[in-house]
Amino acid sequence: MRRKSEKLIYLLLLLPVGLVFFFMSCGKKKAEGAPDTSAEINYSPSLDIFPNPERGFIHTYIVKSGGTPLSSAQLGLLRKENISMVLRVFYLDSFKDKPIDEAGLSLIQADLQKIRDAGLKAILRFAYTDEITGTDAPYDIIEQHLNQLKPIFEQNKDVISFVQAGFIGAWGEWHSSSNGLATTDNERKVLFKLLEVLPSEIMVQVRTPGQKQAIFNTASPVDQSIAYSADKKARVGHHNDCFMSGGSNYGTYSNVTAEKTYISNDALYIPTGGETCPPEGGYDPSCPEGRNEMKLLKWTYLNLDYYQPTLNAWKSSGCFDEFHRNLGYRLVLLKSKLLGQAVAGQDYSVSISMTNTGYAPLYNYKVTSLVLKNTATQNVYSFELPVDIRQCKPSGTFNIDQPVKLAGVSAGNYDLYLKIADKADNLKNRAEYCVRLANTGVWTEDGGMNKLMQQIKVSAQ
Repeated sequence: MRRKSEKLIYLLLLLPVGLVFFFMSCGKKKAEGAPDTSAEINYSPSLDIFPNPERGFIHTYIVKSGGTPLSSAQLGLLRKENISMVLRVFYLDSFKDKPIDEAGLSLIQADLQKIRDAGLKAILRFAYTDEITGTDAPYDIIEQHLNQLKPIFEQNKDVISFVQAGFIGAWGEWHSSSNGLATTDNERKVLFKLLEVLPSEIMVQVRTPGQKQAIFNTASPVDQSIAYSADKKARVGHHNDCFMSGGSNYGTYSNVTAEKTYISNDALYIPTGGETCPPEGGYDPSCPEGRNEMKLLKWTYLNLDYYQPTLNAWKSSGCFDEFHRNLGYRLVLLKSKLLGQAVAGQDYSVSISMTNTGYAPLYNYKVTSLVLKNTATQNVYSFELPVDIRQCKPSGTFNIDQPVKLAGVSAGNYDLYLKIADKADNLKNRAEYCVRLANTGVWTEDGGMNKLMQQIKVSAQ
């Protein structure tokens, strides 16, 4: 009996210890199973074709002195073609020996306003003749005209994507100048005057890489040390109006391999674009050739109005839509990790990863923001992120890892968005000028934002 009683006492003594371990074990399991307030989401890429600012296929509209202004109705249809940009070429053929008159200046201003109203942007070029044997203007007239255009450039800098150097020779393509301007010294004078009258954020494109190299007396491309600065070389890109024609592209290149490599590196920071030309020497501008050239040269836009046999061949071969998607930039969300809870007035951690599957980066600065939209009241709070989306280069990964102070946010539940907007105050809230990410189910026209598929509960401080 003593042994049984001793055993019972022993068991009773052990019971509290066991209960302690039992409750500790239960508590541990509960802690391990507690929900994490942060969620990581992987996003699905989209193959949709859609317009995005300052990239893609374009249409070209040419007008001579006293000609017909742009049609608002025609411009209004372009976004249905997934077009966001046009090339407007102004021929100053009536003003080769005198100032541009008020009617001529008013036409330019009115056209740019119509482009803005339509939710588009413009590439501009000015020229004096569209004939090889035609006449251009002397430098003093060009200088006078550029001084007249300066206020228009400033007033419309929000809708000017790029400016082609123009002015010299037939089509403004820097050859066959009747005034002897197709020399390095004169090309430098015209280019530097154009850069002077343009707002510093607008980039200019010259016709050949050799011309840029000669003007700046260097074959070194733009690099990170001067990129996006007011340095003249950092503001000069390339337009090739005999693209995909084979060989030297009708004189675009003098040393084909070296100059293509130069453009490939230069175009990490400055834009390339233009139009196709009739192939020469048996060259076949096939889909693989087009793909390889656009990737190498970081092609950001291409004219739909010339050369039709090449464009039609791409359509019949099935790569036209691919080029439509990938001309310029195409930003794709990869994943995000965002906390599900936050406190008003305190830092909130943002972690977003994306890639660029397009042929080129963005070239004009955009304002990137985290946006909170209250699910009940629809009130919106926007927080600018100190990032430069232009650093998202083709085939590269771009990470946004930033704390955001949620100042002024009311308590409540919020949907989270990423907004990449135009820097101009009058365009930043227009969806046509915001960057749409190439993912399924993220884009919303309301405010031009990309939904991150995550919610946050904000508590009062």
